[in-house]
Amino acid sequence: MDAAAEEIEVAGRTVRLSSPDRVVFPDRGFTKRDVFGYYLAVEDGIMRALLNRPTTLERWPQGVFEGAKLATRTDNRGDAFYQKRVPKTAPAWLQRAEIAFPSGRTADELCPADLAHVAWAAQLGTIVFHPWPVRATDVESPDELRIDLDPQPGTDFADAVAAAGEVRALLDELGAVGWPKTSGGRGVHVYLRIQPRWSFTQVRRAVIAFGREIERRRPDLVTTAWWKEQRGEHVFLDYNQMARDRTIACAYSLRANRRATVSTPVTWDELPDCQPDDFDLSTVPPRLAERGDPHAGIDDHPFDITPLLEWASRDERDGAGDLPYPPDHPKMPGEPMRVQPSRARRDQG
Repeated sequence: MDAAAEEIEVAGRTVRLSSPDRVVFPDRGFTKRDVFGYYLAVEDGIMRALLNRPTTLERWPQGVFEGAKLATRTDNRGDAFYQKRVPKTAPAWLQRAEIAFPSGRTADELCPADLAHVAWAAQLGTIVFHPWPVRATDVESPDELRIDLDPQPGTDFADAVAAAGEVRALLDELGAVGWPKTSGGRGVHVYLRIQPRWSFTQVRRAVIAFGREIERRRPDLVTTAWWKEQRGEHVFLDYNQMARDRTIACAYSLRANRRATVSTPVTWDELPDCQPDDFDLSTVPPRLAERGDPHAGIDDHPFDITPLLEWASRDERDGAGDLPYPPDHPKMPGEPMRVQPSRARRDQG
């Protein structure tokens, strides 16, 4: 065994931590031991976000150093990568869940049943946890609706906060409870627990309908335009985060940036006064210990999305049907042309 390695008891399991002094966040001096210890310290919050959810791991084995690149779907070369399948060498006690990709292929993903699963992933160099919005008991029916507010060039975090305020107002009208968190970057996420009765396609359509209603109310602030050339200086409500195999960094996940920020749950009252850099590897554990998790009640308020599906049907009758899917999805029924508008105009000309 590596002389520098440590064996740590986590949730009744022995988890090996190798190279604990390796620097992971050079700008902050945070080591692999610091990352490992962070995830142990935020157990209550991270397990609320990950429990029994198939989870993609974003691994940075050599750390988040300057110039490091994350491999993408189109370019699998990089210093970091997404781990979607549990390695064959993984311990037998790890819980797994079989999920299906848009291509129809399947994979056994990590499905955290306790904190030892999170610690095992941290040992592999996982910085960011990307859970699916489903539970292992029904991997085809989301129980979490995610609203991703992404500031476009010319806008910033304050604009995302303003958009989140519009989201809250509309949720209040619907009798739904939304749970905000920082993205760890410039954006804001709002989560809703929903009844696990609908497919990915239906929940995505519900988010589109919700986004269009926000867009009608605040066309100066929010857009649902998929193509970047059409978004302008708006906050993009990214409806495709509810498409199959699209995931968001979960609550209490670290982000792979030089500041070691954390995607952090906040109260609605806190949100207007927050800045993303307020929440990082060093500040979030004491915050959670002192204040508790603002998302502690998230499972108590499942929402029936029927009103949103009715809005989607109304919009379709009025000529506003489906919107484009991500490029890795097969062509979907009712989907419009998946061609950049300026290119389509050139081709037609």
